[in-house]
Amino acid sequence: MPIKPPILQKGDTIGIVTLGSPLADRTINQGIAALRNLGYQVVLGDHVYAKNGYLAGTDEDRASDLMKMFLRDEVKLILPTRGGVGVLGILPFLDFTVINQNPKILSGYSDITILLNVLYQFADLISFQSLLLLDFAPGTPDYNYDQFFQAVSALTSPRQIVNPPGIPQVSRVPGNVTGDIVGGNLASFVDSLGTAFEIDTAGKILVLEETHESVNKVYRLMNHLKAAGKFDDCAGIVLGECTGCRSAYGKSYEDLINEFVVPLGKPLMTNVTTAHGFYKAAIPIGALANLNTIANTFTVTETEISPA
Repeated sequence: MPIKPPILQKGDTIGIVTLGSPLADRTINQGIAALRNLGYQVVLGDHVYAKNGYLAGTDEDRASDLMKMFLRDEVKLILPTRGGVGVLGILPFLDFTVINQNPKILSGYSDITILLNVLYQFADLISFQSLLLLDFAPGTPDYNYDQFFQAVSALTSPRQIVNPPGIPQVSRVPGNVTGDIVGGNLASFVDSLGTAFEIDTAGKILVLEETHESVNKVYRLMNHLKAAGKFDDCAGIVLGECTGCRSAYGKSYEDLINEFVVPLGKPLMTNVTTAHGFYKAAIPIGALANLNTIANTFTVTETEISPA
């Protein structure tokens, strides 16, 4: 059974790390101030502000920061500053036995999602495709905060994953399946193929989203997953938005869904607001969920966190 990390409570300590690309100092400081104003303590990894081109320090440095946060008893939530690129590079330097024995909440999206899936697969730890530090900023909608804190601070079961009012979730292929959730950012998921950290989709509900890619590139990534068999053995598919994705060769993201994903024949729900979208549902990677595309519901069936 996957491990449920302890609940996050007001006054708890949040550990900030940068695991992929660097983030502007001003944005980091703004997020830290927001967390403190919400009543949390904040500690920083040694390389949070590091900048080395498109990476925030070496793979070993970024991995070391993450491992130190798992070993700090007072840290209850580990919050990356952003995703970007490079998270795959830290994975060989992680000690999954230590992580398994020191469960913490970890939240993020974009390139962070490869880490979320690896934590589930190699350390049996549930984590969350949800907010990054950069989201604790002016202009972030209340829905995003509500989703995040309902997931990490409330012992609620079952918890239905819903969009904001007026934005429908769309079920396209009927079915009713239950399985653990895997997935996240499409490009990051594809990056794991053929590596020691390739994600197992057998019997799982596969959640995917992408951002700022042309539709022909999204097709290429989807087709790579198909060729790797990742759609063959999954139980169902949930697609988030493709934010800022450009039509190409007269084809849109909607066309790609209808012409490529629907014919896969798996229970399919689309238009779930999450990750790179303006509205961000909190989706627990590794948690047991039910996808009912007859009733048009996507529900986490067990509490994702445990009492402190």
